[in-house]
Amino acid sequence: MGILQGKKILITGVLTDTSIAFQVARLAQEEGADIVLTSFGRAMSITQRIAGRLPKPAPVLELDVTNDEHLATLATRVKEHLSHLDGVVHSIGFAPESALGGKFLSTEWPDVATALQVSAYSYKSLTMACKPLFPQSGASVVGMDFDAQVAWPKYDWMGVAKAALESTSRYLARDLGKEDIRINLVAAGPIRTMAAKSIPGFDEFENVWNTRSPLHWDVTDPVPAAKAAVALLSDWFPKTTAEIIHVDGGLHGMGA
Repeated sequence: MGILQGKKILITGVLTDTSIAFQVARLAQEEGADIVLTSFGRAMSITQRIAGRLPKPAPVLELDVTNDEHLATLATRVKEHLSHLDGVVHSIGFAPESALGGKFLSTEWPDVATALQVSAYSYKSLTMACKPLFPQSGASVVGMDFDAQVAWPKYDWMGVAKAALESTSRYLARDLGKEDIRINLVAAGPIRTMAAKSIPGFDEFENVWNTRSPLHWDVTDPVPAAKAAVALLSDWFPKTTAEIIHVDGGLHGMGA
């Protein structure tokens, strides 16, 4: 039996089979979970096509995390496929082009607000939209993060949004712990995903990582981060919450 045998899990952010979210979905199924995926807009057809590469078919529900109606009806729509939810994976992040690439000092508030809403506030809104489906025995919510302890080249307001995500995770853990709902993040090293390609200067991350990380880091391999997410979704971390698990080859612990 797999470590997620019988678990019901909602997974966001599956766009390509090179993404961490796709590998979480694949591993979750292989470990015995039933899953639903979410996508929205023009990406829906992409997610539906990529879902065909999973070990088993998975329904794809429409969810724009900035759309109040989508959030309000999510639990009802999930129940058409799954009786409840034991886990949720938040793999959502976006910042307008003006908020990245060295434009930190000139980015206008509306674009900053978009980055914060989509990348950080949505962690709370998605969790609360799914909460009616969590059993009394509790649930696990796992978000995908990029270490926000330091300022990164060209990452700009997305870095600020990730810092907000990390703080949001701690406050969610504080307020939902009494209901045995665990809230954790996986801070992955750089992965050459579709999202990464939209970050100007991403190659600067690639070039520096292996010069500083004690363990070899492969920017083409999302599986290590996905395995951490699956472990957090399982019952093997029953008393871990408000935590950030670093899967970055150890770079976060190294000095300059």
